[in-house]
Amino acid sequence: MHDTNDEITLPFQKLDICAAAKELAVRVHAARISDSELRDQARRASKSCFLNLSEGLPSDSAPMRRRYFASAGCSAAETAAAVDLAAAIGVLDPTVAATIQRLAVRIKKMLRALR
Repeated sequence: MHDTNDEITLPFQKLDICAAAKELAVRVHAARISDSELRDQARRASKSCFLNLSEGLPSDSAPMRRRYFASAGCSAAETAAAVDLAAAIGVLDPTVAATIQRLAVRIKKMLRALR
C-alpha cells in the first residue's frame, strides 16, 4: 500500500520552511484585516512568499535559488509590514498581527540559513 501523501507531495514540500510559508499565507488569508488595500497587499505578499519558495527550493541552480529566496524574503517582510501597519491603524487585532509577524521573522531566519 502506498502513502497517498507521498504520491502527491514533492520532496521540498515536506520542508519546515515550506510549511511555515504556507501557514503564513493561510493565517494572512484568515486574518480579518478590515482595510481592503492592506488586506489585498498582505494576501498577495504572503502568497508570493510561498510561491517563490516553491519555485526556488527544487532548483539545482544556485543563482536561481538565491533569486527566488531573495524574493520570498522580501515578500515575507512585506507581509509583516502590512499586518504591522494594519494593527497600528486599528484594522487588525494586534494579537493576530503579532502571530503573523513572528511567523514571517521565522521564515526570514530560515531563508538566511539556506543562502
